[in-house]
Amino acid sequence: MKTLLFLTVLSALIFWGCENKSANAQSEKTEGIIMDTTKFEKATFGSGCFWCTEAIFEELKGVHSVVSGYAGGNVVNPTYEEVCTGTTGYAEVTQITYDPYTITYDELLEVFWKTHDPTTLNRQGNDVGPQYRSVIFYHNEEQKQLAEKYKSELDKSGAWDNPIVTEILPLTNYFPAENYHQDYYNNNPNQGYCAFVIAPKLEKFKKVFKDKLKK
Repeated sequence: MKTLLFLTVLSALIFWGCENKSANAQSEKTEGIIMDTTKFEKATFGSGCFWCTEAIFEELKGVHSVVSGYAGGNVVNPTYEEVCTGTTGYAEVTQITYDPYTITYDELLEVFWKTHDPTTLNRQGNDVGPQYRSVIFYHNEEQKQLAEKYKSELDKSGAWDNPIVTEILPLTNYFPAENYHQDYYNNNPNQGYCAFVIAPKLEKFKKVFKDKLKK
């Protein structure tokens, strides 16, 4: 019952967001034209281990690139080891560069909410610490308003038994993670965490969002 309610609320919110896109934006979406990268936008989400979220968002149509990184902390150019101490203020995040005429920010938010638990404070599964917190780092006022609307409506819907603890913050101090973290799942599919944590989550995601996947 909770799942049905959650999906109903999300569907309504997605429809609301799409209806509020400008007519000009819709008219510029034309198949078969060379991609105009000047129109790309960015989204930055933290929803646990960035190896997991990177693998998920890379599969979506309209997503040009996904970079694992750190955001929201107080150390210049932090290392993975420093972030893992949980004392730097940074969250593990994925920064997504996407074509808004192929996939909207609303649709990215839908994936964000459906692919992690936004009610567990500083934790996703066995990954524990403030670096694994649920957080949306917005790039502009529109993203802030959409994120806050989603959070408020989902909380009021009772889609989860516990309140949503997802932070909604302006993007500050973002740094890409070390090279070996980039495209980690695809480069290390047989690594233990990838095989036993990421792979099952990715398969579940593909079944739910099959209409939004790259060919």
